[in-house]
Order: sequence, then C-alpha cells, then structure tokens
Amino acid sequence: MFEIIPKNTNINFVGKRKLWMLLSLLFIAASVALFLVKGPNYGIDFSGGAEVQLKFAKPLQMDSLRDTLEKAGFQNLVIQQLGEGAADQYLVKFRGDEAGLQLIGKKIEDTLTAKMPRGDFEVQRLDVVGPQAGSELRKSGFLSMFYTMLCILIYVWIRFDARYSPGAVLALIHDSFITIGVFVLLQKEFTLQIVAAILTIIGYSNNDTIIVYDRIRETLKAYPNRSLEDNINRSINETLSRTLLTSACTLIVVIALMIYGGGVIHEFAFTMCIGIVVGTYSSIFIASPTLIWLTHLQEKREKVANGKSRGAVLGGKTV
Repeated sequence: MFEIIPKNTNINFVGKRKLWMLLSLLFIAASVALFLVKGPNYGIDFSGGAEVQLKFAKPLQMDSLRDTLEKAGFQNLVIQQLGEGAADQYLVKFRGDEAGLQLIGKKIEDTLTAKMPRGDFEVQRLDVVGPQAGSELRKSGFLSMFYTMLCILIYVWIRFDARYSPGAVLALIHDSFITIGVFVLLQKEFTLQIVAAILTIIGYSNNDTIIVYDRIRETLKAYPNRSLEDNINRSINETLSRTLLTSACTLIVVIALMIYGGGVIHEFAFTMCIGIVVGTYSSIFIASPTLIWLTHLQEKREKVANGKSRGAVLGGKTV
C-alpha cells in the first residue's frame, strides 16, 4: 500500500493534548460568540425570499442586469452568475414579503421585455419561500444536525463502548461549530446547501474517527501492558498515512469543484474544504485525547469505589 508517512514514525500527538484541546475549545467558543453576536447571513431558504434563474440568448454583463432591475424598483438584489465562460445565465435572489414575491417572475419578465425582445431571455426557474416556511426550514436544518450527532453517539457506543462516544461527538461538534463560525465571520449565505455540506462533513469526520478508534482498540488488545497514552499514540501514527492521503485526495477534488464547478456548487465545495481540514484535525487531536481523559476518569472512579467497598468490608470485620 502506498504510504506518505514511514511505518516507524512516532510523532507524540497526545503529549500536548491539553494544548490542542484548549485551542479547540477557544475556536468553538469564538464560533459560538460570532453566531450569537454577529449572527449568520441566512439565505432565502431560511429567511424567506425568491430565486429567479434567467438565461439570455447573448452574454449580458452582471452590472448591466443589476442596473436594469434596480432602475425598475427591485432592491436588495443578490445576482450570481451560473456556469463558467459566457455570461448568459444568472440566478437573481430577492428578499421581501410573500405577497410581493409571488408576482416577482412576472415583474422581471415585464422589466426585461421593455429592454430587449422576449426571445432574447427566458425565466427558467422561479422559487418562492415565505418567511414562515423559511423559519421552519431553519429549524429543521439545525435539528437534522442534532439528530445526526445523536445517532452517531449511539452507534459509537454500541460498536465500541461508552468511553469512545463522547470523543466522537465532541469532534463532530468541533467540526460543525468551526465551519459555521467561518461562515458567520465571512458573512457567507447560510442555506440548505450549506446544511447538506455540514451533514456530509459530519459523516466524513466520523469515518476518520472510527478508523482511528478501530486501530486503538486493536492496539490495546495487542499491547495490554503498555500505557494508554503509548497505545493511542501508536494507533494515531499507524493510521496517519491513511488519514492524510484520504483527506488530501478528497481536498483536491473539492478544490477543483470550488474553482471549476460554477456558482451553484461553489459554496458547498467551500464548506467541504473547511470541514475536511477541521475534520482531519479533530479525529487526531480531539477524539483520541477525549478517550484518554474519560478512561483515566473511569479508572479513578473505580479506585474510589473499590476503596469504599474494601473499607466497608474491613469495617464489618472490626464490628
């Protein structure tokens, strides 16, 4: 098997686990603060509005289209070119009340007809989302992420044991929160497409974590006399080549989609780029250190419980 990391590599990943965990918690806290203070820039999927897809017989400059629509009274426009090459397809987004949005397609047709022959353009698609429907979609989007993490928590618990589950879920929370935080920071539109990308990231990141956890379980069985830290560090190093190769190959494909895929797929690909990077990081620096902490916590509790039990037995003999 092709490997980019030598087999005998022994990088001490868990040695500074407290530092990595602290940095991650700071990033999560910053993302939450951004979400609460600045707030996401919800797209029309979540806030309500209309999307109109236009196709022109001849290339038309975006500024020219914007000027035409704004002079006709359309405000708060977001115009996005679709595809590469000739500027002949655009997606125009509007915000407004639901009653006004229902007539938006007809208004655009009338506006453009006044400037050019009807055969020179075509309204290919019109989607209208009311504010109430947008609110429901927003709620459903966040609930879908919550239920996905809950299912993964149960799955990891069944496949491994209770000590493994929190680390996997914490890694997913880390990935989701930081990705959302980047979107809030850059004020990029948060749409259903982005929710789909985050759910994809959750699945991708969890797969990485499961690979590492599987190797940790095998190593713990093979070397029971080694310390937990040594076994986990060994497992991470053994899976490092696979982790980096998979992430690098996926990242190359996603970057290509982001550059050449056109406007519609760009935001999805951008989200995936962030998710792949933070997901690779979390499977190494979040999930595994959490497992160490929980294992030591369980051992301490067992020692305390055994000590109390032994004290009770001795007390009984004395009496």
